[in-house]
Amino acid sequence: MTRKRSNILEYLEALLVAGIFLGFANTFVVKTFYIPSASMEESLLIGDHLFVNRFIFRPAASDLERALLPLRAVDRGDIVIFRSPETPSMDMVKRCIGLPGDVIEVVDKRLLINGQEVDDSAYALHRDPRILRRGSVRAVAANRDNYGPYTVPEDHYFCMGDNRDHSYDSRFWGPVPAYYVKGRAFLIYWSYGGEVSDGNWYGVAHWARQLAGTVVGFFTKTRWDRSFQIVR
Repeated sequence: MTRKRSNILEYLEALLVAGIFLGFANTFVVKTFYIPSASMEESLLIGDHLFVNRFIFRPAASDLERALLPLRAVDRGDIVIFRSPETPSMDMVKRCIGLPGDVIEVVDKRLLINGQEVDDSAYALHRDPRILRRGSVRAVAANRDNYGPYTVPEDHYFCMGDNRDHSYDSRFWGPVPAYYVKGRAFLIYWSYGGEVSDGNWYGVAHWARQLAGTVVGFFTKTRWDRSFQIVR
């Protein structure tokens, strides 16, 4: 009886240690994230599930840490996960376009940084041929295609979705505080082409239906060609 109880305690201890380790890893090293909207197409699709490197961006790291570990600052072009400036309880994913001090401008859908036009054709997508201008539409809506010039404040980043005509981003709600950035998306570990949650809770029945649909459609709706792709 004593031996059996000892085994149970050992199992519980092992589970506790594993839970602590996974919690630590998920908080400080690697976090999972899934794409609920089309704002990052075609780079990231609805249903892409990502690993997020939470360790790479360490602004307060010491010189020794930077010398020994692969740490760096956020750079232009990084696809970052961050807390929404409007709803901090919600995470968002966008591409970092502007660094502190950069002057951002959008002219008829063309992106300019510090007065120089940027060739973003490798990832930026424009599906709406219309060009929205101030005077013809509401000023906020016109920000989609004509914005700025705007200087990114210190300790902030300017982030935009790759699907430029269908992304709610820094053009509308401003820059992202540096301390809101959680990490960099680096790997698609699974891509599912079926129905995925949009991040809102619609009740147990809706959740159960989605879960059942995922189980049934796992093999037929998984985008196998996207799984284990590096995010760029």
